[in-house]
Amino acid sequence: MIVVISPAKKLDFETSAPTKKFTNLKNIKKSEELIKALRKCNAEKISSMMKLSDDLTQLNIKRYKNFKTPFDLNNAKQAMFAFKGDTYVGLDANSFSAKEVDYAQKHLRILSGLYGLVFPLDLIQPYRLEMGTKFACGESKNLYEFWSENLTAELHQSLGKDKTLINCASNEYFKSVNTKNLKDVKVITPAFKEKKNGEFKMIGLFAKKARGMMSRYIIQNQIEKNQDLLDFDLDGYKFNKKLSTELNPVFTR
Repeated sequence: MIVVISPAKKLDFETSAPTKKFTNLKNIKKSEELIKALRKCNAEKISSMMKLSDDLTQLNIKRYKNFKTPFDLNNAKQAMFAFKGDTYVGLDANSFSAKEVDYAQKHLRILSGLYGLVFPLDLIQPYRLEMGTKFACGESKNLYEFWSENLTAELHQSLGKDKTLINCASNEYFKSVNTKNLKDVKVITPAFKEKKNGEFKMIGLFAKKARGMMSRYIIQNQIEKNQDLLDFDLDGYKFNKKLSTELNPVFTR
């Protein structure tokens, strides 16, 4: 079983990760290609393309300028500990035991607009480049074209004989995966809903955190059977059979 999640805009490169273990990105040459193209963009284009304030525009121009390989623990940080958005609040990777970190490294993947398919312990440097950004690079009209073939092939390799993919990523990021090329793979996309005025609705902030909690649940319990996902009960969520299908289990609270 492999779980995929989205990255986060919020980052923490100030505090140290709880482990010195790290791995190296497999797609760093493609990342360098993107950085080279981004460095050619002026502030106006960066701001317009990414819908950033002037301060965030200048911050990210500085990040592109400072991007430098090779990555090491002095200039980069393990991805799972560098991202700090809502999904990563739910994941709470800093509290993982050493065995749980190792399990996450085998069973968790992060989909990134700059780095492609990222393993939890892969070193990354700070950046902002969302997968949905309309940014052309080389012969690719956008980042989906730039990453899809490579990212999907690597994900298929990660799955190996295990043919279950748990999609805990946002629609924006999961669109980068060409599921048609994941032969014989069962893709399960959990949904998390809140009861409001008598109806169950998906609320973005809570859903993002819940995707992280589901990933945490899989890692800590070493879930291997699809049926065992339905026992997920963190933070008040319960499996709602009435709203669910086999590939889209719904959890409500």
